[in-house]
Amino acid sequence: MKTTNLGYPRIGSKRDLKKSLEQYWSGKVSLETLLETAKNIRKENWLLQKEQGIDIIPSNDFSLYDQVLDLTTTLGCVPSRYTAIIENPAFTKHDLYFAMARGIQKDGIDITASEMTKWFDTNYHYLVPEFTKNQNFSLSDSKIVEEYKEALSLGIKTKPVILSPVSFLLCGKEKEKGFEKIDLLKELLPIYDIIIQELIDLEVEYIQFDEPFLATELSQKELLAIQITYQRYAKKFPDLKIILANYFDCYGKNIDIALSLPVHTLQLDLVRCKLQLDDILSSKNLQAHTHLSLGIVDGRNIWKNNFEESLKLIQKAVNVIGSERVLIAPSCSLLHSPCDLDLENNPNNLSAEIKQWLAFAKQKVEEVVTLKQLANEENLEINLVKLQENRKAHKNKKTAISIHNPIVKERVKALTEKDSQRENPFSVRQKLQKTALNLPLFPTTTIGSFPQTEEVRSWRSNYKKSNISLSEYETLLEKETKETIQFQEEAGLDVLVHGEFERNDMVEYFGEQLNGFAFTQFGWVQSYGSRCVKPPIIYGDVSRENPMTVKWSSYAQSLTKKPVKGMLTGPVTILQWSFVRNDQARSKTATQIALAIRDEVVDLEKAGLQIIQIDEPAIREGLPLRKEDWKTYLNWAIKAFRISASGVKDETQIHTHMCYSEFNDIITDIADMDADVITIECSRSQMELLDVFAAFKYPNEIGPGVYDIHSPRVPEREEMVSLMQKATQYIPAEQLWINPDCGLKTRHWEETKKALVEMVATAKECRKQLITFA
Repeated sequence: MKTTNLGYPRIGSKRDLKKSLEQYWSGKVSLETLLETAKNIRKENWLLQKEQGIDIIPSNDFSLYDQVLDLTTTLGCVPSRYTAIIENPAFTKHDLYFAMARGIQKDGIDITASEMTKWFDTNYHYLVPEFTKNQNFSLSDSKIVEEYKEALSLGIKTKPVILSPVSFLLCGKEKEKGFEKIDLLKELLPIYDIIIQELIDLEVEYIQFDEPFLATELSQKELLAIQITYQRYAKKFPDLKIILANYFDCYGKNIDIALSLPVHTLQLDLVRCKLQLDDILSSKNLQAHTHLSLGIVDGRNIWKNNFEESLKLIQKAVNVIGSERVLIAPSCSLLHSPCDLDLENNPNNLSAEIKQWLAFAKQKVEEVVTLKQLANEENLEINLVKLQENRKAHKNKKTAISIHNPIVKERVKALTEKDSQRENPFSVRQKLQKTALNLPLFPTTTIGSFPQTEEVRSWRSNYKKSNISLSEYETLLEKETKETIQFQEEAGLDVLVHGEFERNDMVEYFGEQLNGFAFTQFGWVQSYGSRCVKPPIIYGDVSRENPMTVKWSSYAQSLTKKPVKGMLTGPVTILQWSFVRNDQARSKTATQIALAIRDEVVDLEKAGLQIIQIDEPAIREGLPLRKEDWKTYLNWAIKAFRISASGVKDETQIHTHMCYSEFNDIITDIADMDADVITIECSRSQMELLDVFAAFKYPNEIGPGVYDIHSPRVPEREEMVSLMQKATQYIPAEQLWINPDCGLKTRHWEETKKALVEMVATAKECRKQLITFA
């Protein structure tokens, strides 16, 4: 029996990569310094796993920005708009890489970034590969091989982790009509052959091919492509041990294809789908040579593994196929977990009671090794103590009074259909809102947050450290809020926001004020690039005791006669972007959060806020991977949003925001949310997302983002006008708002002010040109 790991967090235990990346982008450190930081993180990760006792350690799980972007550049799959960078000797390969990730506006070159979307049902974002009909591939980077050699120099023979050619193609997007991206496989496979051969020449034993699309519904053509790929590898590289890694769900209807593949090992996500183990062990299609990698340690959540339950699964597999064909592993890459629970030494952040129930990436690696040793009856004196401690922690969690609140449970039980419905349909509400708000055609607004400078963050840090008093802290926030309101008025925005300077994170901020949440000091997880989030831990029943946002929203409204939006995070997004308790259904937890947000919405309305935004960027992200499971999820997810939004008068306008989502398959459900206004990301896709809203004849109002806030570039007015011209081809002008793609928290003031001034000018130009548009 062996242990393996599918991938390790790459941000560093104290966000070393984030800090180095942002210093490099701002010109404060050299590329060499950034690369040295990256090298040190890889070294620490490899040595940690070796010292813990992992037998098969991954390489190529590190990335400076995104693993899919890494593969895109490795395969020479660079869109033609970047030609000016490729042909200019002044630019390096890293300049090209970061231009694809973030866009570029330098030395007369102005190029947009690649489209970004969610990695399956996680909060991790990847850069979408772009394909043309005559797409050429070439081996353009040696990263995979170089990182394998780097580990070898440390005395560690790793398992390179590579997204398979089929899954790589399925991650991408056709940028012209007349072909299917899967047809490019024949052009792509020879490049993979070169990479594999180079690794074999270095005596690689294992390669892990990530094939996550095997957990989704695939066409016969796509399944055939997978068969062709692995049959090719078996023929060309007969001695290579391929670990085929599927995760985030079971193989489902693809199980027979998966079992027929000529691979050494199949990885099973037994956290998301325990029952697949029985199906596979009893299948007549399970080949005599196939090893099974049992993904029994949760790579997506922070709860301590239940050793007794996991040992039962291990024993079940051993009884059928023998221990020599069993590997013990996490359910997926530990990219989605914080680095190290040992760093959490502040009981004010995380109590000892809750900490005993948790495991982060470092501890999960230890759990994998401990489970193997317990199954093999190795180091029994030490490991039986660990088993006893594990039993005690799980018993304590079941009986902890801090988890359960009978008042909350009764409130959920008492809900009726009326609690999830506005008083009147949108057609009635819209007329009342237009009279109450008196907004112009193409009203302008932002998504909520404004730049959080180092100075603003230092105020919060100094307040938390008691270096300044609450009064001093609030005086500074009032000044920043007032200046932001003044800027928005001067810029000519129609609906203002207070800027959210008091908030650390759009989920953490609310969790800190809700019962049932706990927090970490170093529990950071990568969202994309240098963007890291510190998800709260939902350990118990959720409730709200006091207003959370009313003070700052009403203060901002007192400074202006223009409407100010109250800004909230929706129940499904709080759920998705937290580490969620695993002792009750997610739907129940979402409903509890929805009731807490509902209370806040009602209080904002009472305080005089006429517009309230309830952000739900994670609705699409939470979809199960298989459509057959969508209805159940969407029923409770959409209902949770409606519960949160339905306690106000018809005159109060409810907004929601959704970003980086493919809406085609769930447009009916988006409409069922019944938000008066929805704002969506549209600039990177050049308004492509609007076609589904148009085809559906979406009845409510829409704000398609006209500039990409994840890029430092400032768009020209003509560019935004052009996007709105496209938007009016899809959606009637009376339904359209003009806004950025997302919140502005991560941007700098200089670029933000320029972009918003141009955005307002865009709205004015659109109003003038309305007849031309039509």
